[in-house]
Amino acid sequence: MEKMKMEMPGLVSSNVAKLGRLFPNCITETKDEQGRPKQVVDLKLLSQMLSEDILPGEEQYAFTWVGKKAAVAEANRSTRKTLRPILEESRDWEQTGNLYIKGDNLEALKLLQESCLNAVRLIYIDPPYNTGHDFIYPDSFLMEHEEYAKGTGYFDEDGNINYRRENGEKEGKYHSNWCSMMYARLLLSRNLLTEDGVILINMDEHEIANLQKLCAEVFGEINDLGTMVWDKRNPKGDARGISCQHEYIVAYARNKAAFLETCSIKRPKKNAQAILFKAKHLFDKISPEYTLEDANRELAEWMKGQKELSGGERAYHWMDENGHVYRPVSMAWPNKKKAPKEYFVPLIHPVTHKPCPVPERGWRNPPATMQKLLQEGKILFGKDETTIPNSKYLLKDNLYENIPSLIYYGGSDTEMLSQMHIPFDTPKVVSICEEHILSLTGGNDVILDFFSGSGTTAHAVMRANARDGQHRKYIMIQLPEPIAEHTETYQAGYQDLCQLGMARIRCAGEKIQQETGVRIDTGFRVLKVDESNMKEVYYSASAYEQSMLALLESNIKPDRSDLDLLFGCLIEWGLPLTGSCTSMQIDGCIVYDYNNNDLAACFAEQLSDQVLLEMAGRKPRRAVFCDHGFDGSAAKMNAEELFRRVSPDTRIKVI
Repeated sequence: MEKMKMEMPGLVSSNVAKLGRLFPNCITETKDEQGRPKQVVDLKLLSQMLSEDILPGEEQYAFTWVGKKAAVAEANRSTRKTLRPILEESRDWEQTGNLYIKGDNLEALKLLQESCLNAVRLIYIDPPYNTGHDFIYPDSFLMEHEEYAKGTGYFDEDGNINYRRENGEKEGKYHSNWCSMMYARLLLSRNLLTEDGVILINMDEHEIANLQKLCAEVFGEINDLGTMVWDKRNPKGDARGISCQHEYIVAYARNKAAFLETCSIKRPKKNAQAILFKAKHLFDKISPEYTLEDANRELAEWMKGQKELSGGERAYHWMDENGHVYRPVSMAWPNKKKAPKEYFVPLIHPVTHKPCPVPERGWRNPPATMQKLLQEGKILFGKDETTIPNSKYLLKDNLYENIPSLIYYGGSDTEMLSQMHIPFDTPKVVSICEEHILSLTGGNDVILDFFSGSGTTAHAVMRANARDGQHRKYIMIQLPEPIAEHTETYQAGYQDLCQLGMARIRCAGEKIQQETGVRIDTGFRVLKVDESNMKEVYYSASAYEQSMLALLESNIKPDRSDLDLLFGCLIEWGLPLTGSCTSMQIDGCIVYDYNNNDLAACFAEQLSDQVLLEMAGRKPRRAVFCDHGFDGSAAKMNAEELFRRVSPDTRIKVI
């Protein structure tokens, strides 16, 4: 009977089979004999990607940096950690599809490699900016001088300086640990993205250049979707050089071509629904005393008073005879050169039946397209043939606009969080986060934030679902970083960042449902990263003497519950962590059914034939038992034979 490993395997074997697609950071460029550019494999980096050990070789910050090989090795290294469920801190455990994971995000990402492989549509993170300031989350990755000097070979074995670097040495030791921290996590997180998935990363001026290089390595430069510049309208008063008042949001796709096939980088026009609602109200008033012309005049006046409307939205200030809101758009050839000859065919005015003027450089569209627009009623003519016709853009067909590279927002969510009794410095702005979630996700998409902080991303997911009726799910990962006792946050009763984040999510969910009246998933399952469920003898029995082994009645730690063991099995088998779980009593033993027959489990110490027969009769896809549930090898063989006879397709393992 196959035994469960109870540890997550390294990524090395899959790296070999899927190198070019899964590890674009190993692909670089050189020139062939004719001087033409070609792609080649960086064999040194490939060797490091396929090793759990730090390979020898000099490193320095140049892109390479001190610790880069160690970061790759750490990402590849297997983990014996596990995820333990915490029911008392969870909300709506049985119904929710959301996860909140407490613990080191590097270990958490390793543990999610099978359960969430290619399952996350959007990763949205706000990592430490490496400012060196004392934030609640550790935000400085400054390398110790001796560690940096040793890594660069600055000193020889006798402590003598090998070479002098007048420039760059000081900067390198400030960046290297941050780069290593991010690189390992980006390598692991990329595996979780769907083929058309996207990652958004907030950053300021301290590490933006390095972040862009990291993303180009991990995701491939070809998958760069662009960088947004967020003007916060508030220059930094303590700046010693140019005072930055902006930050960045870097966007990369897992596979840009796949992303563009299924999605576009568009966002809902913020005020489109308000315009359509106002227009309908005015159109419904039309009567012999109140004409369409009156309605259009009132619509235009109303728009003038709406300060939040963008220029593009203000252009939609007309209604046609069907009540459709529209804007006129030029149909002139957009380039400086003239269009081909066939693009100069004139349009005939529908009233005067005379040809209208053609734009100086011709029409934008060929004659066939112009005729189609004419048949669909999407061409606007003037009162007579003297006016060049325009195209008619209906607002209902253009409710989305491209996400711009510039974001202008100088506010914060401090007041909103204060009203929720959640004191927290520098949270992400939930409205901007919500806008990007609405633009890039839908349906049952999963959104991951492995620097979740105060829980802004979870808050934004719930707001987005309430707004468009979709059923997105989130996974939040946060280190339970202690909160300093002198802070307002601690005085409010929060001892670590996870307590604060979960409190915010609970409060935000209630607030959203009260304000919108829309029922959404406000729950979350809490899991924590912890040491293995198994005693060390499970992994290294050779370290124990025979007399010691005889004293160990079970290889499972005594403080672990059935649910702990069950989730350990889910991680190894790659099953979803939010599946349904029911239990039943069979011959005095508790038997678990997870995710509608995906897994049957029984961790009892004595397994009767009745238990095994009833479990096999349900024909689960997988079954798992404790090793000590069988009285010797013969009992295991009998169990295997029973399943082979009753449910031959069931995979069986023991822990």
